[in-house]
Amino acid sequence: MSATSTFNDSVAGEAFLRLAAVSDQFERYANPHAVRIAAIADEIAKLVHIGGEDRRSLRVAALLHDLGETAMERDYISRPGALTEENRIDLARHPVIGEQETSRAGASRAAQLLVRWHHEWWNGCGYPDALRGEEIPLAARILRVADSYAALTDRRPFRPALTAPEARQQIIQWAGIAFDPRVVSLFLSLDRLPELESFAETASVASTKVTTGLGG
Repeated sequence: MSATSTFNDSVAGEAFLRLAAVSDQFERYANPHAVRIAAIADEIAKLVHIGGEDRRSLRVAALLHDLGETAMERDYISRPGALTEENRIDLARHPVIGEQETSRAGASRAAQLLVRWHHEWWNGCGYPDALRGEEIPLAARILRVADSYAALTDRRPFRPALTAPEARQQIIQWAGIAFDPRVVSLFLSLDRLPELESFAETASVASTKVTTGLGG
């Protein structure tokens, strides 16, 4: 699978791509992660006719969404095992730190805010601002779904990758809770996109439970 097959490198710039690769390496993703998210999110954005500049901000935010985790340099982010409550509280700071780091990287204010809000939940239980429903910008809701699917279908130190059908089922189960149901429907309509392929090594890992939150 080519994680960059539908993503135009010249759009975001080589500097953003390098930062994305650093974040992927820090989080110990086995395969390119941020560029997968950018491609998936962009395909969803096309379906709702998001304008060119807003799509560019979304792609940049996808590349830089986890700069906050990289800046925090916490070892619990990539180690095996469940997070402690203290870890979870600490980790909830990363979107705000990511917003600051994205600003330093020279991204637009729109991209910075998408990074800040990429862990907001449709039901208002996300962070850092507990936005609810359509208070969350559409592009941030798209980024939420794309990030979660890409994370679920790649191997992490603390769990194997889910197959594509298993990951889709997880997304469906959390529609209306973590995810905008409309965005989920649009995501499920995507077809023949290489970035949707899973890196799962086995035919079934259905017993795997996601206990550390959806998304990367």
